[in-house]
Amino acid sequence: MKKLITALLVLASANAGSAAFGAQPAPTAAPSPRPAAAAETLRPSPATIEQWRDRKFGMFIHFGLYSLAGGQWNGRRIDNGYSEQILANGNLPPKAYAALASQFDPVKFDPDAIVALAKAAGMKYIVITAKHHDGFNLFGTKVTNYNIVEATPYGRDLVKELAEACKRGGVAFGVYYSTIDWHHPGGNRYIEGNSNPITPAQEAFNVAQLKELLSNYGPISEIWFDMGKPTPQQSLHFERTVHRLQPETMVSGRVWNHQGDFTVMGDNAEPSVAVEEPWESPASMFPDTWGYRAWEVRGDVSGKIHEHIGRLVRVVSAGGNYILNIGPESDGAVVPFEAEVLHGVGDWLKTNGQAIYGTRAQPFKALDFGYATVGPHTLYLFVEKPPADGRLRLPGVVDTRLGDAAVLGAPGVSLPVSTDADGAVVDISQAAGLGGGFMPVIAVPLEGALHVRPKAVAPDGQGRARLVAANGEAFLRHDGYGYADPPKIYKMGWNVGLGPGRYVAAIAYKPVAKARPASLVVDGRAYPLQVGPSGHAAITIQRDPAASPYAMRLEITPPAPIGRADHLPMVVRSVELRPN
Repeated sequence: MKKLITALLVLASANAGSAAFGAQPAPTAAPSPRPAAAAETLRPSPATIEQWRDRKFGMFIHFGLYSLAGGQWNGRRIDNGYSEQILANGNLPPKAYAALASQFDPVKFDPDAIVALAKAAGMKYIVITAKHHDGFNLFGTKVTNYNIVEATPYGRDLVKELAEACKRGGVAFGVYYSTIDWHHPGGNRYIEGNSNPITPAQEAFNVAQLKELLSNYGPISEIWFDMGKPTPQQSLHFERTVHRLQPETMVSGRVWNHQGDFTVMGDNAEPSVAVEEPWESPASMFPDTWGYRAWEVRGDVSGKIHEHIGRLVRVVSAGGNYILNIGPESDGAVVPFEAEVLHGVGDWLKTNGQAIYGTRAQPFKALDFGYATVGPHTLYLFVEKPPADGRLRLPGVVDTRLGDAAVLGAPGVSLPVSTDADGAVVDISQAAGLGGGFMPVIAVPLEGALHVRPKAVAPDGQGRARLVAANGEAFLRHDGYGYADPPKIYKMGWNVGLGPGRYVAAIAYKPVAKARPASLVVDGRAYPLQVGPSGHAAITIQRDPAASPYAMRLEITPPAPIGRADHLPMVVRSVELRPN
């Protein structure tokens, strides 16, 4: 996870980390594949991607030698960063930290009980830290003896045992893998933002371990790469290594350089704009750490349950998956507070899970009462703030047949649904308590497809419309060249209240020195667009109500086919539409 301290910290000399644990012969550095290899198509199938998206809720586990330290060293609390990064945060002697392995004996880590807890919480997948930034391995790697099998009294492959328990329990299994490694002779220092370049020796080391994880631990549903600043060729090398062994494994975006199969939000972050590709929001129980912290003030269980139910709902209603972390104690026991929170979320999901799993994002820009998801035949409404008048307004619903609504968990309660020129309304005024629980869910049956008229930019009296960033929406590409690389706009879009006919689109943009292609897409039809030093372009377009019946849909994108790393070649200032 991202490092919070800002000072450059040298952890050790090149050989200090290997003094206690003899380094194995370094794997021969294999050359990174050339970028031209990107034409290779070993990627998860559409069916696999849909299965991954349908799971919605998973368990993250941060566990390792740092759990033994528990966020403190020699009686001193280390509070300037995540506790799993105490080696760097506390400026600890690397030999002393590595010596923790001789005490690491997590006899209370019960893989089957972990799986049972995940299932009780309603979680459909588990991801565990096979190796974190400190370089200690929870699996029986042959590349270094700095691992749980060879270096600890525990002497067992914890990752393998959890993988087998997940298989027995019918839960998808994945692994977290830190691209950086503070124990490796080539990378044993902290760099601001954990943006360490990856040396050729580290690259070969990582590839050798990836081959072990993808060959010896059964099906891996996802591999959660994290941090570092690999070159584009190295990111491609890591992705290719995974997919050549298991093509259906979902690779996280933190492999960087746009080589992931799903986008990862920042730590404990949710997107502020639409994300079209598969994405996941990683969350810790408390924002200040992912690994176990002995002195954490855990406080109000009920409030924490409500917090994570609310975050789960927000993420899923925006189209993402939510992975919530636990940090077991040094002996492997789950922190009772964290188990209680998970059981509380699971109790809510027992009643309301059908509104979460297998659903898709809400089609509404915003709802004044809360959030929504869409199932195959049902619209689900999450009531966070019940309106004073008892009316849940669904703006823009049109040409849709809706049945009477019900409250999940409250059999026999029927709520009337009506429609008018503004959309649809669900009347909850007579539903006392809405089932009595936190964040109640209303299920509205759909008889056919759900249609929503988007809020559109209105033309003036002469049939002209002016489009700017403030009345449109930006779509972002994440997971670029490292954690600090900001997301980039790859598409701008607007809904415009114009009728049938031909229009001239006059586009103003910040001039670019070199001519580059782009595309103007209107109601699904692409018009070639060339941008350059002039800062202006004009194109005659045709409105197609059959393709987009409720409003003109206008988008500016890179030219097709749009690649993973493509983004807009210019900054759009405005689009002026006028009848032709």
